[in-house]
Amino acid sequence: MAYKDIQFTVTDRVARIILARPPLNVLTISMMKEMADAIVKVGQMPDVCAITFSASPSNKPFSAGVSIEEHRPESAYQMLSAFHGIFRTLNVISKPVVAVVSGAVLGGACELVACADVVIASPTARFGQPEIKIGAFPPVAAIVLPRIIGEKKARELILTGELLNADAALRYGLVSYVVPETELDNKAEEVLGQFRNLSAPALEMARRAMNQAAALPFEEALKLTEDIYLNQLMQLKDAQEGIEAFAAKRPPRWKHK
Repeated sequence: MAYKDIQFTVTDRVARIILARPPLNVLTISMMKEMADAIVKVGQMPDVCAITFSASPSNKPFSAGVSIEEHRPESAYQMLSAFHGIFRTLNVISKPVVAVVSGAVLGGACELVACADVVIASPTARFGQPEIKIGAFPPVAAIVLPRIIGEKKARELILTGELLNADAALRYGLVSYVVPETELDNKAEEVLGQFRNLSAPALEMARRAMNQAAALPFEEALKLTEDIYLNQLMQLKDAQEGIEAFAAKRPPRWKHK
């Protein structure tokens, strides 16, 4: 399927969602629906080991966030439904997410990056939640940012709308790596190469366990992760293959099921 505002490809077991709405990759309702639709398609590809988000080469910034016009009261419900649909779908699909960013990473784009598992940024990247400056706030960031960068810094960013540069984002744990612009793709491929060596469904279950357990008290979280381990992971052919390969001192031959 051809999309209007994104490019979607699957190559070498990686699903790539490329934001392609110049000049600033501002997220509209229709664009966000395209993103969610592409993620649903990935869910039907059991051997895909990761999803990447990046900007097309013609766009310098990753994204300036959700369209200001669609924050209006008459469209706010549709906007939140489309935007939060991306995160709900990512949680259901639960494949590892890699974000490759430079330039502006603002508002909804910063929330998307906060929910990624690995974030690779260039030194030009700037991260922030400026919604407060238009009399709004970021619902996803209100949940996720305190867990990632700490309660005090998250409150400061959300309540002031100020920005973090790439080095500060790395220091606070929002970013995994800062590399020169010319090395972004190489670093992404290095990370993706690690995922390609692993069982796709095992990766999904590990991510699902971490996400679902994150906000639970320890005992509830442990029961949940035990359930995923015993009743989902142990049903995989890959779980048995991993043990047999280790015992035989050979590389595993994953079936991705």
